[in-house]
Amino acid sequence: MRAEPWEIFANGLLQAEAVLRRTSGGPPNDLAGLVIGDTEIDRILDELPGLDGPPAEQVATVRADLDAHISPLRDAFHTSLAKQSRFTTAARRAGLTLDEAEVLAVLTAVELGPAQQRLVAYVQDDVSATRVWLSTLERLFPGEHAGVRTLAEDARLRRAGLVVVPPDGAWGTRAASIPARLAWHLRGDESPGPELPRRSSIEPATKAHTGSAELVIVSGGDRASRHLAATRALRGEAFVITSPPADEAGWRALILEATLRGAAIVLDVEDTTARADSAHWIERADHLAWAICSADAAALESLPRRPWTELRLEHRLADEHDWQELLGEPPAMEHRLDREELRLVAAAYDGVGRDLDAAVRRLASGRLENLAVRIAPRRTWDDLVLPRHQERQLRELVARHRLSNTVFEDWGFRPIPSAGLVALFAGPSGTGKTLAVEVIGHALSLDVYKIDLSTVVSKYIGETEKNLEQIFSAASSANLVLFFDEADAIFGKRSEVADAHDRYANIEVAYLLQRLERYDGIVVMATNLRANIDDAFLRRIHVHVEFRDPDEQERLRIWQLSFPPAAPAEELDLGWLAKQFRITGGNIRNAALTSAFFAAEEGRPIAMQDVVRGLDREFEKIGRLRTETDFGQYYRVLRDGA
Repeated sequence: MRAEPWEIFANGLLQAEAVLRRTSGGPPNDLAGLVIGDTEIDRILDELPGLDGPPAEQVATVRADLDAHISPLRDAFHTSLAKQSRFTTAARRAGLTLDEAEVLAVLTAVELGPAQQRLVAYVQDDVSATRVWLSTLERLFPGEHAGVRTLAEDARLRRAGLVVVPPDGAWGTRAASIPARLAWHLRGDESPGPELPRRSSIEPATKAHTGSAELVIVSGGDRASRHLAATRALRGEAFVITSPPADEAGWRALILEATLRGAAIVLDVEDTTARADSAHWIERADHLAWAICSADAAALESLPRRPWTELRLEHRLADEHDWQELLGEPPAMEHRLDREELRLVAAAYDGVGRDLDAAVRRLASGRLENLAVRIAPRRTWDDLVLPRHQERQLRELVARHRLSNTVFEDWGFRPIPSAGLVALFAGPSGTGKTLAVEVIGHALSLDVYKIDLSTVVSKYIGETEKNLEQIFSAASSANLVLFFDEADAIFGKRSEVADAHDRYANIEVAYLLQRLERYDGIVVMATNLRANIDDAFLRRIHVHVEFRDPDEQERLRIWQLSFPPAAPAEELDLGWLAKQFRITGGNIRNAALTSAFFAAEEGRPIAMQDVVRGLDREFEKIGRLRTETDFGQYYRVLRDGA
């Protein structure tokens, strides 16, 4: 392989140093096998590519003569820096001076060439010292040349990550080298370095990326929208999108990767400590363009001391262009997804059989499984028996969610305080509140997550709010229905403050009020007693549905739905049951299910006697008297059964 100008120049410097070393006496010869001998040096010098100068034994001992030999090599190298090669492009992207480029050339030639390494060992009189010491660099670049000073901690070569110098040991024998990533780059391999954060991604610039900013601060919106805004504003031939590295090695690897690619770095920064670390490295690597992306605006004191431009984004849903680009289809009105959610759904799309509804449901799983109980909606409007007015209210709720994009995005209505939808279902137990939530989830193709209050409410001060924040944060990045059953346990009325516990209980309610206002999804609160809900919550309710005990016609319909078509049953007097027993839908379904087990145990179809016994068990459970007046001709079944 033909040597490049930088390599020829480096070889010339090493040749001159070897000649000076030899003329000063060379290393002792009584350590055979432990030193590099003159004979081998002659062979190495003859084999070094690009050197056609006089043989070493004829070189004068005067440095001026050696400088005269090196001078044209240096000139050729300087001229080559304006041309295209992997080495020169890296030097330009790092903003190196001529002195810095010369030092990098020497260190690179030694790192890549075994012959140069043995030459360095000879020069340094140490067979194991195959990398260039700092003291050797002082000899290679004497006088006014920046030389070894280009390797100081705050020098450009170190700030760009192009050179590594160990932090300890005697200064003179610290061996400088280049990172393996740079060596691979010069040999044509562009695999990212292993020290980069694992979730890093590298995206090429496109025609849409025409920005020129050096540092942008992006906040608000969703993650994907922040990234898009950052890449459009920054200058860069590519973009490294990543979270802040965990250690110094990761930061140096990140900066080197961006330097070699001419890339801008887009950081996802949320944590206060990460902000401080990021500011330090952004100030240090000022040859790169950077973006700091976060959901909330960063405090001014945490920002780097560099000129910056701020971009504040509003939370917006993915538009038709996003849907076509990621999924190749128009937006589905029932799925209100922002860009980040749509990106995640697209990643899951093929894995779930190209089922969009399943991909959206998959978005939430894994984030809420330990915080809430997932209900996969299976029941439809046909399974719900409600008065016409209440059913209409539920259908309006579904339509409101489906059409919110039209109203807020296309028509320009302001979502104050958010585009979220809060519903309150109030009524006695068993009247269909949970069933209604499941029907809504099915109609919108969304999973329902029922909040398990046992995992949320804590006796320890501040823990309840922390648990609720986890729930809302996880739910915010998905598209689902949050269902708070027995909501008065955490949405209850605030009380007068008598002690510290009352004060903190009221703080919990106040936190929930604020968090509900910022949540963009669907929240359904169910309670048996509407009067127990704090009035401040009621003012934030968009849909309020009162559930009541079913009338006779509704009870008949529920009885009919409670026995599946495949269930073997004799002639059941469902009309009599609906007329005779004023009970809720939950009681009816429980009695029907119990009757099925009675019949299955005896290996026969379900009969009226089984249904009557099922009702008896249900009445016993709720503490209701069973009288002959209620059960009429079937009372003997209970008496004989007892």
